[in-house]
Amino acid sequence: MTVRYDVMLAGAGLANGLIAWRLHQQRPDLKVLLLEQGDRLGGNHTWSFHEADLTPAQHAWLAPLVSHRWDGYQVIFPERRRRLPGGYMSIAAHDFARVLSRTLAGQVRTGARITQLTPTSVTLEDGEVLEAGAVIDGRGAQSSPHLALGYQGFVGQEVRLSRPHGLTEPILMDASVEQGQGYRFVYVLPFSADTLLIEDTHYVDGPVIDAARLRGNISAYAQARGWSTVEVLREEQGVLPITLAGDLSAFWHDHAGQPVSGLRAGLFHPTTGYSLPHAVRLAERIASAPDLSAAALARIVALEAEREWRRQGFFRLLNRMLFLAGKPGDRWKVMQRFYGLQAGLISRFYAGRLTPLDKLRIVSGKPPVPLGQAIRAAGLTQPRKIRISA
Repeated sequence: MTVRYDVMLAGAGLANGLIAWRLHQQRPDLKVLLLEQGDRLGGNHTWSFHEADLTPAQHAWLAPLVSHRWDGYQVIFPERRRRLPGGYMSIAAHDFARVLSRTLAGQVRTGARITQLTPTSVTLEDGEVLEAGAVIDGRGAQSSPHLALGYQGFVGQEVRLSRPHGLTEPILMDASVEQGQGYRFVYVLPFSADTLLIEDTHYVDGPVIDAARLRGNISAYAQARGWSTVEVLREEQGVLPITLAGDLSAFWHDHAGQPVSGLRAGLFHPTTGYSLPHAVRLAERIASAPDLSAAALARIVALEAEREWRRQGFFRLLNRMLFLAGKPGDRWKVMQRFYGLQAGLISRFYAGRLTPLDKLRIVSGKPPVPLGQAIRAAGLTQPRKIRISA
């Protein structure tokens, strides 16, 4: 007898994992299946977010997944060092996998390699066909000719040190390091007294990273801080899209009615690449939807993405100024200036909720890039007209 699911989720990353989690909390009667081609849910990632990114109610239902919490963070630049208040949290993939696997027992299949996917069916590598009222494709970002992108590439290593590191809060950006061909910073999360996640991150023009070089950067950074590494516990790496411009209608036309989620739906902060707040909101919308058919979910996701796209126009403008104006090695100056602004504005920037006055404050004063190039970059809103050297 063929089992027909109400909702099937292709890919068990953050967005689909949270959808499955919220559906279980709100509608446990549904038949839901979460498919992952790897051997565990969530892959090998760390997802972080600011306390102000979510409502108290959202924090409450997400809380069992949160691995670490801090009360503030630091940023470091050649000419600025600052501590900013506000809760900052991280979800580690191993905790994500542990909690979801236990809670969603019987609704998870790992090692499920998908060869074909439609809005209502999935075909696996062994030929098995699974059917559902809706299939949500959350298998990561997909290239599109309708988006102009820069990229945030990174390698992160969780390391155990020979003695305590002395950090009590994260360093979200240490841009005092050598810059190279793009904006570079080191991101540090203190997980325990002698363990850290050290991530070497680059805002660059192309979607390729030199992992060996970034590993060397991590080792050099630890040595410069006086940290002696005893063991590399794990490594994560990735390349996140940074949106400069796009044709949203054409982007969604290409999805042809297929419900999607996460990066594949374009649901991420266009400047920072943070995606957890967007994943939380989408999970809530889907879990509360009266109609869970494929057509209905495709509309829900498209409307959510369109709403976010309208809100994010100013961020795309800033991204164009960051990537298209001035020299790549001087991009740090844009970020250094930004982190001199008011703490409340910075918090609203991360949450994607800038006020008109916030926007005015960000662009007022002497720009840290050549004015003529900044004006030209601001006017480039059609992706086909944007060329960045990869």
